[in-house]
Amino acid sequence: MHVVVTGALVENSAVLLVHRRPTKRAYPDVWDLPGGQVEAGESELQALAREMHEELGVHIVAESATRLGVVHDGSDENAVHVGVWQIEEWVGSPTNRAPDEHDDIAWVKISELSGLPLVHGVLAAMVHSLPEFEYAPRHSDITGGIQDDRGTKAACRACAGTDSSSGGGQ
Repeated sequence: MHVVVTGALVENSAVLLVHRRPTKRAYPDVWDLPGGQVEAGESELQALAREMHEELGVHIVAESATRLGVVHDGSDENAVHVGVWQIEEWVGSPTNRAPDEHDDIAWVKISELSGLPLVHGVLAAMVHSLPEFEYAPRHSDITGGIQDDRGTKAACRACAGTDSSSGGGQ
């Protein structure tokens, strides 16, 4: 199982999205939240901070990050566990520092998310579930995750036996 983290930078009722290049092997030509693979020995929050700096050139304020949920996709060796985080505070102006991965980045109004081709359609529901928005997310693809950096555990049958703080053994 691949363990991945993504971060929702939200500002003025808009979220920052990255557009995956059409030539990408996995999830080509769709919009996504920035993020990437959790490396061995990293917690999700450590990986999130590293990925946000590598891809966007921003430094997140770790204490402002809150886990929104988890998305599961694929099966067997192609299974992906995606921890989705909201980031309330960061330092720096986001720019596309990973042009080999993304051909565009854009601030998109949260009300317009459902009209875009997204990696996981449930991402729009997760972002809409933020406290300042009145929207009830569908829970079919959302679970509470395994363990965040604050020690909160929740049941996640698809993650049984994995540990997000160690990169899920991947």
